[in-house]
Amino acid sequence: MQNIAGFKHVSSGKVRDLYVSEVDENQLLVVASDRISAYDYVLSTPIPDKGKILTQLSVWWFEQ
Repeated sequence: MQNIAGFKHVSSGKVRDLYVSEVDENQLLVVASDRISAYDYVLSTPIPDKGKILTQLSVWWFEQ
């Protein structure tokens, strides 16, 4: 979990964190992390830049 200006942390899953805007509660921010989950178990070693790549893939799909 990280502090993001203008957003309040709502919850954390195995590999993503969810935030809600402090200005508009209908605006959500999903942050993909470098954490790894396999068979409902979070592994101890993260993959560097995994969250960045997952976010870039999401942006591409949203634009399609």
